[in-house]
Amino acid sequence: MKKTFLFCCIACLLGNLFSLQAGEHKWKAKWISKSESQSEANSWLAFRKKVNLDKVPKSLTARIATDTKYWLWINKQLVVFEGGLKRGPSFGDTYYDEVEIAPYLKTGENHIAILIWHFGRNGFSHINSGTAGLLFEAICPELELISDQTWEASIHHSFQNTGEPYPNYRMAESNIRFDARKDLVDWNMGGHPKRIGGSMLLPMQPEQAPFGKLVKRPIPLWKNYGMREYVSVRQNGDTLFCRLPYNCHVTPYLKVEAPAGKLINMQTDHYEIGTARSLRAEYITRDGIQEFECFGWMNGDEVRYMIPEGVKVLEVKYRETGYDTEFTGKFHCNEEFFNEFWKRAVRTLYVCMRDTYMDCPDRERGQWWGDEVNELGEAFYALSPSSHQLAVKGIYELMNWQKADGSISSPVPAGNYFSELPGQMLASVGWYGFHNQYFYSADSTFIPIVYDRVKRYLHETWQLDNEGLPIFREGGWTWIDAGQNKDQYAFIPCWYYLALKAERVFAAQLGKTEDVKQIEAIMKRIYESYNKRYWNGTAYRSADYTEKTDDRVQAMAVVSGLASPDKYPAIIKLLTTEQHASPYMEKYVLEALFQMGEPSLALDRMKKRYPIVMREGSTTLAEHFSLDGSLNHAWTGAPIILFGQKLCGIEPVEPGFRVFRVAPQMGYLKEVEGVVDTKFGLIEVSAKKKGKRVQLQLTVPEGTTAEVQVAENKVKVLQAGKHSLVITDKTR
Repeated sequence: MKKTFLFCCIACLLGNLFSLQAGEHKWKAKWISKSESQSEANSWLAFRKKVNLDKVPKSLTARIATDTKYWLWINKQLVVFEGGLKRGPSFGDTYYDEVEIAPYLKTGENHIAILIWHFGRNGFSHINSGTAGLLFEAICPELELISDQTWEASIHHSFQNTGEPYPNYRMAESNIRFDARKDLVDWNMGGHPKRIGGSMLLPMQPEQAPFGKLVKRPIPLWKNYGMREYVSVRQNGDTLFCRLPYNCHVTPYLKVEAPAGKLINMQTDHYEIGTARSLRAEYITRDGIQEFECFGWMNGDEVRYMIPEGVKVLEVKYRETGYDTEFTGKFHCNEEFFNEFWKRAVRTLYVCMRDTYMDCPDRERGQWWGDEVNELGEAFYALSPSSHQLAVKGIYELMNWQKADGSISSPVPAGNYFSELPGQMLASVGWYGFHNQYFYSADSTFIPIVYDRVKRYLHETWQLDNEGLPIFREGGWTWIDAGQNKDQYAFIPCWYYLALKAERVFAAQLGKTEDVKQIEAIMKRIYESYNKRYWNGTAYRSADYTEKTDDRVQAMAVVSGLASPDKYPAIIKLLTTEQHASPYMEKYVLEALFQMGEPSLALDRMKKRYPIVMREGSTTLAEHFSLDGSLNHAWTGAPIILFGQKLCGIEPVEPGFRVFRVAPQMGYLKEVEGVVDTKFGLIEVSAKKKGKRVQLQLTVPEGTTAEVQVAENKVKVLQAGKHSLVITDKTR
């Protein structure tokens, strides 16, 4: 443990060389807290300040930092619902928000109120600073408003811990109990006239431990969809079952009439995931009519309120919040199975986005980078460009947490897990991870910042044997995929080769010609040695591997480019019989079939394997091709990348789709439609097939060029505008 901590401390020092900020900010504000606060887990503190203004400034940006979350009201208006990000731009540092507050101010007396939630626990997506505090600064020529001892402060004793059962150890958040009998009623609305208490200056200055370097929030504040009615409410015994329109991030609300001391429990249908428990909330009533909204978000398809005898329910609602992006990507075809899969995959992707990309929103909320590689690819075909920022945030975090030995790990940020999964890490820094993020978005800003670290990981942490192949590394956890029949020694060189392929692109872009030569020499030797060692004439297999032939290895050999076309017939045959990949790796098997010109086989394989993840009563996709795991794992939705990329045939030729290819591989489908949102605008494709002729409708955005595959060896170049043409379908 001490060794790991040392590695992380060194990584923290190195991480400060890099910043997500556009520039440095010199803080005038002071960190403040409450003297009685012990910074315990699940601490809630209330802060407020009165400000008199002769004139309202045209613009006033507030910079707000805390560990961990905050809610901001100005003059009784809710300005920010759940601000703040889980900690960890690098090992010891903290994010801060920028919020424009001038529109909420008025001449005369203004009331500013901030509620903070200090997680006070480490988790798979958060590292605890150990201190509950607030930093607030809003400065313009007419006004200087900073956190200091003039602010009022109080521990909000209504917020408490529940008893058992508690959330599982992966979650940094705690269950929330709210005892309304101890409430500071309307403290944030000007309805609590007495002074709530004085604040205390914390001894550290901004940019000092334990909060560390303050890094500007690189993603938008959450989209607040507002308070909504449930789709339906039914009662069975003491429980209200409240149906949501889909699986989403919700904060449950209730209005009841009750005597004091009644306990109401709130949770979702996703509360128990196998043996792991997610989050729940409890509300203890005061006497009379009262309202409560639980600020800790939960997720699921249904919210459940357990109502004790003597409580009259007047109203139940929910607030949905989520990452601020739009569902602009589209897909439709003539088979409903694939349409339903698309719908669920997009919903699953969205519910796995918040502070970070995450594996699932109910069991872990961890930024596992194997999942993120699939997720960032899905976002390009499903969401608007605002989604791209979340992956870039993750890239910086991954490399800022690099350890002293050069290794990288996920999930990060993290306070209680520091193990490397070598296969996932190669996927992350490689072709489908860092490269795709750059190539599909045209954002290359992160490349010069992370390049040397990626190079160090690939060429110092990893070593080559005397045949030029990467030496297998156990890492902290030897995991290449879920499931059985994993030929890991034949598997890893494919990911390493793809990582080199990405590094070569980055080196060329940065003008590092010697690096390019060295990378190409290594790749050439790997290509030769891999085929010599692992190809046995009918399949890629390790010599000492005795289990069933691994479909993952065959697929990875194809998509990496290590398998030459003469091997395709044997590989195609294997992929029609061997089905061992989990949903994490199945996308690459399907992609290999498309690459080998077999879209119909890919569609058939999907229809055979994926119904099990499309559970009845769920609007999202399950984690495994079995009945265990979470019901919302976005790695499972990765085939929607292929829906846009292969079925509709929309794929970038130059970064950001400035030039893009249109070459539909429809297989046995008769109709496909797709929309991809780029920084230039919407690419729209509609293809209807009759025999081998395909009627294609195409919208090319301004500033882009389309290269349409009209026949096997013929490409037609189209400029901006709407186009209608006939192409020939050569795929099986």
